[in-house]
Amino acid sequence: MDVFEALADPTRREIVAMLAGGERNAGDIAARFPMKGPSVSRHLRVLRESGVVSYRKNATAWIYRLEPGALGEAEQWMRAQLEVLHARFDRLEAHLDRMKERGD
Repeated sequence: MDVFEALADPTRREIVAMLAGGERNAGDIAARFPMKGPSVSRHLRVLRESGVVSYRKNATAWIYRLEPGALGEAEQWMRAQLEVLHARFDRLEAHLDRMKERGD
């Protein structure tokens, strides 16, 4: 699963937002959602498999952290799309300016 598929789900986006503030253990993450633990575990697995989060064992707890590299790849793709869009608007603006100068 790629980053965009992983982030398509609102629960997973909320987990990412939580982890942007710092590491959290799985229990703390699960406590934030009105669903059973196995459902949250599935969301965490998807985020792990897509590379968005990683985890480590600390005594009896699994500690999750955000992996900025995966989000950076998504950010680069989105920036590239925005550059294309901005270039289109710049061309439209120039065209409208030329039309205005000609009195069209």
